[in-house]
Amino acid sequence: MPAVGDKAPDFTLEAEDGSKVSLSDFAGRTVVLYFYPKDDTPGCTKEACGFRDAYDQFQSRGAVVLGVSPDGPASHGKFKTKYSLPFRLLADPGKGTLRAYGAWGEKTMYGKTVEGVLRSTFVIGPDGVVKAAFPRVKPEGHAQEILAVL
Repeated sequence: MPAVGDKAPDFTLEAEDGSKVSLSDFAGRTVVLYFYPKDDTPGCTKEACGFRDAYDQFQSRGAVVLGVSPDGPASHGKFKTKYSLPFRLLADPGKGTLRAYGAWGEKTMYGKTVEGVLRSTFVIGPDGVVKAAFPRVKPEGHAQEILAVL
């Protein structure tokens, strides 16, 4: 997992509309990169809607919000439309970006140890350096937590 002060790993992933999106596309801007387990599940919907509801505040601070999960572009498109999400959702079915950011690994679900997405968020500065890292995020109130560091 990149630590504060580390150069953020670049990536190129497919967005919900089929376009390719790279971290380097946003050089000179602050990026809020959040990793979540699955489209249209209760916790992920809470988290995404929190970012949606605070989106104007993120924009006014010059921040770009990007969500990443292993779901494919079609699933992302449905999720984005259903909840009117104003930011890009990126597909990482091979989990390379999830792994590069330490957002894939062992976790406990319903008393069993499984591999999966470790809900986490990174604030990446305009210089491409990690300014804040939030491992093991709780969905409720998370957008406000991120706004507090911008």
